[in-house]
Amino acid sequence: MAIGLFLLLLAVFLVISLPVGGVFGLLAMLPNLLGGLNYGPSDVVRGMFSGMNSFTLLAVPLFMVSGMIMAEGGLSKRLFDFFAYFIGNKRAGFPCAVVVTCMFYAAISGSSPATVSAVGAMTIPFLVEMGYDLVFATSIVTVAGGLGVIIPPSISYIVYAAAANTSPSSLFIAGIIPGVLIGVALMVYCYIYCIRKGEDREKLMANYQSIRAKGFLPLFKESFWALLTPVVILGCIYSGICSPTEAAVISVIYGLLVCIFAYKTLRVKDLGRVFVSGAKTYVNILFVIAAANAFARVMTLLRYPQTISKAVLSVTDNKIVILLLMNIIMLVCGMIIDNIPNIMILTPILLPIATAVGVDPVHFGIIMTANLAIGMVTPPMGINLFVASGMTKIPMIKLAKATVPFLIAFILCLLLITFCPPLSMMLV
Repeated sequence: MAIGLFLLLLAVFLVISLPVGGVFGLLAMLPNLLGGLNYGPSDVVRGMFSGMNSFTLLAVPLFMVSGMIMAEGGLSKRLFDFFAYFIGNKRAGFPCAVVVTCMFYAAISGSSPATVSAVGAMTIPFLVEMGYDLVFATSIVTVAGGLGVIIPPSISYIVYAAAANTSPSSLFIAGIIPGVLIGVALMVYCYIYCIRKGEDREKLMANYQSIRAKGFLPLFKESFWALLTPVVILGCIYSGICSPTEAAVISVIYGLLVCIFAYKTLRVKDLGRVFVSGAKTYVNILFVIAAANAFARVMTLLRYPQTISKAVLSVTDNKIVILLLMNIIMLVCGMIIDNIPNIMILTPILLPIATAVGVDPVHFGIIMTANLAIGMVTPPMGINLFVASGMTKIPMIKLAKATVPFLIAFILCLLLITFCPPLSMMLV
């Protein structure tokens, strides 16, 4: 079966919005139907089950449930008040506190839409009350929520680790500096915006004084368990005490203890709803991962990744050109396909090319995740836009236009991450 036809069918099926899992399954069987490969339906099913039988991927539903528990427990409000205590009196202090809250919440949930939903529900009305434009307030959370897939522990890193056969712990460590860099860049734009547009300093200072009036110790005591969450999760991984999957179990248990007993914001009778919601969300992801594994297996048997790699390298072996082309491909794919299917499609195709020009698989995983994070904030399929637009009723195109300056800052950071490997690899 011609590789061009195979990739063309993949593109057409995805563009016409066929279910992604079904597309993977169909294409996995297509070479057998056309007589190009002896890999029948039973082999596809075995490949799907093999894709699900992964200790690494077990961390995905656990981190998802952990994030849902934290969201139900109202941790974002406590985090925001704590950070606003320190920077709320500065120029752009409250918008920057929103970005820092998104960064910190990303280290709890591992999910971009969950970060947008949990942080945005509380901070967007607050920023509007403080006199900031609704569209600006929403765009902050929409883009900063993308850090949910970059700052560890990230569900995307776990899926990439399984697809690339690399260490999720190394990806978690490598994602720290890029995540902080992007967060700082977003705060710089918030500062520039507030200088250009101005702020209602009287209203801001009045609210800041009400936060300061609570006192540092009461605020710290109130937010302590929330602040400790990423320390517990990531500390267990980085210290070597446990694997990311085992840390995901710890995060669920810790979240339950904090939200039920420490903050008393989650009732035991609510747990059934949380777990069912998590299961419903994960089952869709699981089917995509399973079908994508069978799809990747067929591509490997047909040697398509090697063929594509040789074709690209025969045109140019310039590392800069190849990395720029791969960034463009990943950005475009991120605009039209969801994060996890993208990782499962692009990793077996692009990773051999990246390693051929000397890019470390861990570094490439950070580059890919950053590209796909941008895709989550761009039409037509940007899930963060859908979540934020649904919360505030702002038309998606209007919101997308407002995110452009933030995305420029994001893309500049992406280029730094791409062409300055130590930003990702110095801690690994």
